[in-house]
Amino acid sequence: MAMDDQRFFHEMTLRICGSLDIDAALWQCFLFLRKTFPLDTMFLNIFDLDLGIVETIARADATGGHVISAKTILPESARSFFADVLTRAEKAPYLYTVARMRDHITGLHVSATLGIQDSGALVIFPKLTHQTLGAVILTNRAGRPYSGEHVRLLELLNEPFGIAISNYSRFREISRLRDILEEENRYLSEDLHKQIGEEIIGDSFGLKTVMDMVRQVAPLSSPVLLLGETGVGKEVVANAIHKWSPRRGGPFIKVNCGAIPDTLVDSELFGHEKGAFTGAVAQKRGRFERAHRGTIFLDEIGDLPTGAQTRLLRILQEKEFERVGGSETLKADVRVIAATHRNLEAMIADGRFREDLYFRIRVFPISIPPLRDRISDIPAFIHYFIHKKAKEMSLAHIPPLAPGALNLLTRYKWPGNVRELQNAVERELIVHGGQPLSFSNLISPAPQQVASSREPPSALDSLNSAVSRHIVKAMETTGGKIEGPNGAARLLEINPSTLRKKMKKLGIPFGRNTPSAKKTPHTETKEKNRPGG
Repeated sequence: MAMDDQRFFHEMTLRICGSLDIDAALWQCFLFLRKTFPLDTMFLNIFDLDLGIVETIARADATGGHVISAKTILPESARSFFADVLTRAEKAPYLYTVARMRDHITGLHVSATLGIQDSGALVIFPKLTHQTLGAVILTNRAGRPYSGEHVRLLELLNEPFGIAISNYSRFREISRLRDILEEENRYLSEDLHKQIGEEIIGDSFGLKTVMDMVRQVAPLSSPVLLLGETGVGKEVVANAIHKWSPRRGGPFIKVNCGAIPDTLVDSELFGHEKGAFTGAVAQKRGRFERAHRGTIFLDEIGDLPTGAQTRLLRILQEKEFERVGGSETLKADVRVIAATHRNLEAMIADGRFREDLYFRIRVFPISIPPLRDRISDIPAFIHYFIHKKAKEMSLAHIPPLAPGALNLLTRYKWPGNVRELQNAVERELIVHGGQPLSFSNLISPAPQQVASSREPPSALDSLNSAVSRHIVKAMETTGGKIEGPNGAARLLEINPSTLRKKMKKLGIPFGRNTPSAKKTPHTETKEKNRPGG
């Protein structure tokens, strides 16, 4: 290499690889090259051969460097040229010169996108480790020809240009993945906030014992097992544990074990390597790997197949695992919260659930009571869901409850728990037709479900539940009015202020926005509750 060649290579390499900001690097190249090359504009392209797309990602001219994204979709005739150039076995880069861009088989289409059809051009396809990654285009509007010396000098820059294109492509992919992760984290944070809210309905009443246990265990890293019927709100409680834990800044990954086919459980939980099985076209991170330094919520853990139970036990004991098809041992700093509506003890007896895994996840069990055992929470749930669903449905007015409706709702046994209650409210808002919400389509509880005075003491409602129902009935009778000759306080023979305090304590909504109130003005205070349980 002659001294002039060495100086040229050195100066251009400093400019090409001097910045990850590709527009700045390209502009520095432009300023140096235009001293010896006929040059008005430089472009940098990258290729997607599978899609047949050329993307121009940067432009440099006398005004400076600019990041752009101009995509050219190539026809089949031009794609075959690209395929030949990109798959050539020789180490040398491919270069060509043309008096007008429109006269070249691919330049015709790219120049139409860039508006340089009549410009003369010198194009290099840098090749790095036998792979062509993109192209650098030098153009001049006057159509001045590029000499063999220009071609020779530009060929010296094959490796610097190849390195720059490779680095930028990787940098752009990392930036794209980072943006995806940030967006996913924002979405998960918003979703978590929506589900948990500022408080949980029943926190001070039907779920008081549960939430006291949640506050005890949340600051720790101990595994938690949530037990309860379907629809009682196990996921909301798991969210609360994560939110109130030191891991709240980390990911909260939810897995419905019953929704994953047995053949894909290992791949979903632990990930897989490329080629591990048919269809594994790329490496995949599993849920445990994604939950590192956060919390993983394994809903319906009783549905896990035996093999996955064994591997889960290893993670709980040793905090390590391997991806499917891989040999590298990976670490996972993850807190496990499991949940099930099944009887795991019976499953152990039948050989369907590992006893050692059961005792490992059952470090701190929390049993969530069904809604039928939390009758005092129902008025607050009704108040919240009516307002929430009415807002989602863009209703102009929030309909009140019909007389007797709340009594019907509190006597119903809710086999589907909170989820069924929410769906019942939404269904009633759809069909109410401007009338008060009567819930007349709600199936009445079977006679044997209704508590009677002959039932044993264990089946009786709590005192708070009985008082709550009595107050609710009085409020319905008076149309939501508390004070005055026809108010609930007079009917119950209690001071209005004392009644309000009692209602607030029991979570019974009152005021002008209370669903049970009639559409008449009064001055009660609006109470707010958020969902949970």
